[in-house]
Amino acid sequence: MAVLDRSELEASPLADLHAIADQIGLDGFRRLRKADLIDAILGESGGEERDGADDGAEEQERPKARRRRTPRLRRGRGSEREEDEQPESVADDVGSASAEDDEQDEQDAGPTRARSRRASADTDDEDEAAAGATRARSRRASAASDAPDEDADTGAGRARSRRGGRSRAGRGEGEEDGRAAEGVVEVLGNGSAFLRVDPPEPSDEDVYISAAQVRRCELVSGDRVTGPVRTPRRSERYPSLVRIDTINGQPADSVADGARYEDLPVAWPSERLALGSEERTLEAIEWLTPLGKGSRATIVGPRGTGKSRTLRRLYEALKGAEGLELTVVLVGARPEEIADWPQNDAEGGPVAAALSFAASADAQAQALERALDSARRLAARGADVVVLVDGLDGLHQQAARRALAAARNLREAGSLTVIATASAALGGETTVIALDTALAASGGEPILDLAASATLRAELLVGEDGAEAIRKARADALAA
Repeated sequence: MAVLDRSELEASPLADLHAIADQIGLDGFRRLRKADLIDAILGESGGEERDGADDGAEEQERPKARRRRTPRLRRGRGSEREEDEQPESVADDVGSASAEDDEQDEQDAGPTRARSRRASADTDDEDEAAAGATRARSRRASAASDAPDEDADTGAGRARSRRGGRSRAGRGEGEEDGRAAEGVVEVLGNGSAFLRVDPPEPSDEDVYISAAQVRRCELVSGDRVTGPVRTPRRSERYPSLVRIDTINGQPADSVADGARYEDLPVAWPSERLALGSEERTLEAIEWLTPLGKGSRATIVGPRGTGKSRTLRRLYEALKGAEGLELTVVLVGARPEEIADWPQNDAEGGPVAAALSFAASADAQAQALERALDSARRLAARGADVVVLVDGLDGLHQQAARRALAAARNLREAGSLTVIATASAALGGETTVIALDTALAASGGEPILDLAASATLRAELLVGEDGAEAIRKARADALAA
């Protein structure tokens, strides 16, 4: 029985007619108009040949139907990926819908192209219905999982909560693992920290502390803290501290709620820093321009007067003093000067930051501010901290003044002393140590320019007799 007739061919698109013509071996069919092409197909195809043409059309229609259905299958696979975190029943529903689609594919081919189109349309409708049912089931499952359990207080509700917690942890959200960590804080350069459980050596058991927690609790290296721990997330290597319970044996809330460093009452420096050095320059500084705990001091002089060398000598004289926390910040220094400072001594190295003159002024200011921030926290907790800075010339004027202004003697806590090198005094210092260019060039000692040096309220540091001796020595220097 012939399966191709003129009315059906006329209703077919030109592409389908080309496919049939190619199947029956019709020559030059692409140059023919549609009406002529239909005549040629009907004239060239006979009973058995027309069956072959019908088979060819059918073969052409089947891939075309699959191509038309491919986006639906892709959407089905995408839904399965999105449902990885959903209940298993929802994923099964998506799988069932895909299986129904595959079965329907087997029914798409029919003996005629008209029946094939009707079957394809029916299949599309079934696909839409299956997809709609799957989406509805997904929405119902999501709503059920998001809704609060009515029996949350029962054992079943708690079990579901535990399962939900484990599921979230599996997705990388982490959860408390039920243990508390205790160790010593080591603050990193980026503001975050690690809780070293076996200080000072790092280990795989160390716990990460976020920068926000460091700032909020004003942690500094050396603090001993405790707190609960959560398991690492998928992208993390170390467990993290959930919260900080105690700091140095005190509740973290009481430490964090203390007064701001800038709001603490201050006093003039009244306790002299004993240098105990036999070097004539340091001896002159100790008695003629005395430094105290909480002093704001600059070592000033033109290039080549030995400011960095003098700062290094002060460090050597102070590093053995009991009860002092020494920190060195090198900003805008020469690489050779950076290499001269001990980087890893028994206490872990005095240099908190080291940037050469190649670093930008902003980078230098940030490094100095981080070191001073830690020093402020220590001073607020009662420690006496000395920060040596070499030097301030590479910073913006306001940043240099802000760094120098951090020094102060706290009435009810500790002290922060800042001793920095600069080409000239900034203003606001309690002590200015000026170096003499001619003496430095000739190699004479001491190289102190007493006439340009001064200490405010020197009598609080060396007594009235010492202050009188300083005034007499300066008068002599000015008269010379």
